[in-house]
Amino acid sequence: MAHVQDYKPLYSVTIEDIQALGMSSITAAQLHRKLTEIVAAYGNDATKTWQHISQHLLSPDLPFSFHQMMYYGSYFHYGPDPPAWLPDSKAAKLTNIGKLLERRGKELLGSSYKDPISSFSDFQEFSVSNLEDYWKIVFEEMNISFSVSPECILRETPLHPGGLWLPGARLNPAKNCLRLNAKRSLSDIVVITRDEGDDEAPVTRLTLEELRSAVWRVAYAIDTLGLEKGSAIAIDMPMDVNSVVIYLAIVIAGYTVVSIADSFAPTEISTRLMISKAKAIFTQDFISRGGKKLPLYSKVIDAQSPMAIVIPNKSFTFSIKLRDGDISWREFLERVQKSNREVEYIGVELPVEAFTNILFSSGTTGEPKAIPWTTTTPLKAAADGWSHLNIGKGDVVAWPTNLGWMMGPFLIYCTLLNGATMALYNGSPLGSGFAKFVQDAKVTMLGVVPSIVRTWKSTNCTAGHDWSSICRFASTGEASGVDESLWLMGRAHYKPVIEICGGTEIGGGFIAGSVLQPQSLSAFSTPAMGCSLFILGEDGSPRVSSVEIEKVCNAVDESILETAAVAVPPPGGGPDKLVIAVVFKDSEGSRDSLNSLKVSFNSALQKKLNPLFKVSHIVVLPSLPRTATNKIMRRVLRQQYSQIGSKL
Repeated sequence: MAHVQDYKPLYSVTIEDIQALGMSSITAAQLHRKLTEIVAAYGNDATKTWQHISQHLLSPDLPFSFHQMMYYGSYFHYGPDPPAWLPDSKAAKLTNIGKLLERRGKELLGSSYKDPISSFSDFQEFSVSNLEDYWKIVFEEMNISFSVSPECILRETPLHPGGLWLPGARLNPAKNCLRLNAKRSLSDIVVITRDEGDDEAPVTRLTLEELRSAVWRVAYAIDTLGLEKGSAIAIDMPMDVNSVVIYLAIVIAGYTVVSIADSFAPTEISTRLMISKAKAIFTQDFISRGGKKLPLYSKVIDAQSPMAIVIPNKSFTFSIKLRDGDISWREFLERVQKSNREVEYIGVELPVEAFTNILFSSGTTGEPKAIPWTTTTPLKAAADGWSHLNIGKGDVVAWPTNLGWMMGPFLIYCTLLNGATMALYNGSPLGSGFAKFVQDAKVTMLGVVPSIVRTWKSTNCTAGHDWSSICRFASTGEASGVDESLWLMGRAHYKPVIEICGGTEIGGGFIAGSVLQPQSLSAFSTPAMGCSLFILGEDGSPRVSSVEIEKVCNAVDESILETAAVAVPPPGGGPDKLVIAVVFKDSEGSRDSLNSLKVSFNSALQKKLNPLFKVSHIVVLPSLPRTATNKIMRRVLRQQYSQIGSKL
C-alpha cells in the first residue's frame, strides 16, 4: 500500500516525474500544465485541490500511479483520513434523504435545520431518538404495504431481547416487491441480465409485468408439491433471473427460503439441508463458468437432498437422468393449469415473527449456525438501500453475490422495494465480461467485495469499458484497502465508495457511509440510520464519539458557544487525555473560572456518558478550525494540543 511519504507535494511535481510513470513527454507536459493551473488556484485548500484534480485532470485511462501521485500529493500536509469525495449541495437535495429533509426538515428537526448536508447528523440522531416517527416515514417513502398495520414500531418485552418490532403487523415482503404504486408501473424494467459467453449480445430486460407473471406461476407450481405452508425450501443455484423468481415465489407463497451457495461441496449442502429441515430444493444441472461445465445437480444428489426441482443451463443440452422423485423445470411449470398462468397469486400475509429465509454463518469456526430472517428483516435491508445507498427509481444496481450469502437477498429487497432495477450477470465477475455488462446495463450503483476489486486492479480487466454511468459504489464483506478504493473510484471519475459493516442477523448495516457526508477511503462516516453505535474499550465500557462529548459540554454553561473534544496521547505513553477546546459567546467571559468549568464538564460527562470520563485540560479559543464544508478539524487541534501534552 502506498503512503503519503512516498510522494511529493503537488507544487514539487515536475514534468519528468510524470513522464517517469510511463507517459510521453507531450502528455506529461499537458498534464503538468493543467496541474499547475489547479495548484495555483486552489493550492492553499487541499480538499478543493483534490476535488478539481479528480474531476478535471484524472481519467480512468491514465496510469493508476499518476492517480496515486495526485491524491497523495494533494493531501501531503493534511494528516490522516483525508476526504476522497465531498458531497455537492445541489445533488444532495436530490437524494432520498435530501428530498425528504427539504420537504420536512424543519418539521422533523426544528428551526436548527439548515440543509441536507449540514443537518445529516441531526437526522441520524433523530432516527434513533424518534424510532416511531423515523420508521413510519421510511415505510411511507418505500411504499410498504401492511395487510394489518403494526400496533407500534418497537415494543419492549422480556420475551424479545431488544424489543419486538412491528407487533401485530402482517405483511409479505415478496408481495411488496411486486406491488404497483405511485412510483412504479407494469412497464418498468426491474431486471437486466446477461449470461457469461453472450457478452456481445444485447442485455435482456425484464419488466415488472413479466417478473410478476413468472413469480406467480412458480408460486402456483410450488403449491402443487403438497408441502405444508411455512415449510423450508432450499435454493442452490447461481444468482440469475430464475433463482430470483424462485426466491420471490417461495416467500410470496408463504414458505421459507433456505439459502445455499452454489459453490458448496456436498457435505456443506447436506449440513444446511439437515439444519433447516428443507422439504425440497431448487437446483441447476450445471453451472457455466469461463466456458467450463461445472456440475451442481450431482452435488445435490451426493448431499442426499430431498426432492429436487432441476433447472437446465441453457448453455448445455439437458441430458442428465433425474433421480426418482425429482422433477424437471419444464415438468414443474406444466403443473400449473393454463387458466392460472396469468392469474395473480394472492400472497400469503405473514405475521412479523414468521420466517421468510434461513441463511447461515460461514461455518469457519465449526458447524454453521442457522440465521433466520423474518418478514421484518427485508425492511431493514431495503431501508439501508434507501438511506445509505440512495437507491430509488431510475437506479440500476449490480452486486456480484449469491443467494447463499445475505447480500443476495439484500440485493433483491433493496432494489425491488425501492423501485430500482436489478442487474444480474450470470457468470464470473472477475473478468472483462462483467466489466462490459456494467457498461452495457448502465449500472448506477455497483456493490463490491474488496477481494473482487483487488482482482480487477491486478488484471486491469475493466480497461476500455465505460463506467461513467456509475454514481456510487458500495463495499462490504471485508476490510477495504485504501489504494484499492482509490483505484475503484477512479474507474468512475471519482464517485464515492459507501462502506457498510453489518451482519446477516440484522439484514443490513450498523455502521456505514452516506452520500450526504464527505467520504474518506476505506472508512465509515456514520452509524447506520436507526442505530446507536457503541464501541467497547478493553474494560468493557463504551468508547464515546467526540460529537456526544461535545453535546454534553455545550449544555453545561450558557456562556459556551461551542466545544471540540479531542484525545491527546501523553508524551510518556499511556491512555489518551481528554482535552476540551471551548469557544465562548462573549470573548471576555468565563475565562477566569476554567477550573470550575472543568469540574462541571466532568460531572456532566460522568453522569450522562461514562463514569470513568475525566477532562484533563481546557483550552479557550476564539473559534474552532473548520474545513470548507464547516466540519471541525479535530486533527488540527490534536496536533496543537500534543505540544502541551507534558502539562496534562
